[in-house]
Amino acid sequence: MIVDDAVFMRNILRAIIKDKGYTVVAEAASGIEAMKFLPVHNPDIIILDIILPDTNGLDLLESILKICPGTKVIVCSSISQEPIIKKALDQGARAFIQKPFTPEKVLDALECLEA
Repeated sequence: MIVDDAVFMRNILRAIIKDKGYTVVAEAASGIEAMKFLPVHNPDIIILDIILPDTNGLDLLESILKICPGTKVIVCSSISQEPIIKKALDQGARAFIQKPFTPEKVLDALECLEA
């Protein structure tokens, strides 16, 4: 599942993910949408933005992992402050991708989840 309020970013991520052979089961533009889709689709992997219109992605990360503790979350954000990255990883994110990113960075993060 991809959670990002920017349609163009979801489109880019979807293309990269699908080219690698993954299936995108849902896309959400807000925290409310993500929480609605979470129990329905129970995604293996979520790519999550931090800045969302209705919530902070780090708060959403905590909620996601409470409901679906086996879900692997990759945080993907333009926020690059070290304390934010550390907080995301400490809260259970498996990887952090800095925007703007290259397709290789996304694929590297996905491959790390498989190891």
